[in-house]
Amino acid sequence: MSSFLLFFEEMPIWMRLIWVVCVLAVFWVLEGYYALVKINYKKWKHAKVNFTFLVFTMLINVGFGALTLGVFYWIETSQFGLLHLVDWPIWAELLLALLVLDFIAQYGVHYLLHKVKWMWRLHIIHHSDTKVDVTTGTRHHPLDFVIRETFALFAVLIMGMPIAFYLVYRILSVFFTYFTHANINLGKIDKFISYVFVTPNMHKFHHHWEMPWTDTNFGNMFSFWDRIFGTFVYDDTKKIRYGVDLVDDSTDEDILYQLKIPFDKRIKTKG
Repeated sequence: MSSFLLFFEEMPIWMRLIWVVCVLAVFWVLEGYYALVKINYKKWKHAKVNFTFLVFTMLINVGFGALTLGVFYWIETSQFGLLHLVDWPIWAELLLALLVLDFIAQYGVHYLLHKVKWMWRLHIIHHSDTKVDVTTGTRHHPLDFVIRETFALFAVLIMGMPIAFYLVYRILSVFFTYFTHANINLGKIDKFISYVFVTPNMHKFHHHWEMPWTDTNFGNMFSFWDRIFGTFVYDDTKKIRYGVDLVDDSTDEDILYQLKIPFDKRIKTKG
């Protein structure tokens, strides 16, 4: 187990980038053979828009990388955090760390992004995509991403987890983000998997264009958070229409317009 964690701790940046590219590529190909919805669009043009947001994310990651290293150094020297109060097997501590990160840095912050008005305005960009596919997982307003990373560091501090735990979480989070947004049909197995993990069908209801489905299925990795807090839904995917009822569908590939959405007072949001 120690060697497994050491692998993640020493994983170079180029290897993490390859992981992102490979996961994207695999689900991109699978969408061509096992599509859930037949989408009439120019796939590369659509991807170009969403990949632009991915570039913003990666640039922000550089800044957060330095901050993250500082946080882990302080945790190590101060022995701060809940994990320093227990002496469990490494696998149990890792599982607990993943659960806390998924709850705080995914489900929790995602719930707030929908319920807090100024945060929701940032998050609209993610929901304004009318052609949800694997690249939609890369589509986040830069400030939306900053909020998510801040919550992740908060979870790291609470637990006092080693950097290897955090990097395992990041690798798994990348997989689930692209997996759940991918336009793939898993058939009946999708609902079976959704009892524990977030699946493509399950997450698609979250991308429905209007309430109440928009405010359901907030999870990223584990689906039981939604089940526990009453935000889980699973219905007929044929009823889903992508987008959001606050903005014109025709603007979903206008990058400048999308970046300005949070500050456009003409867009009337809930709350």
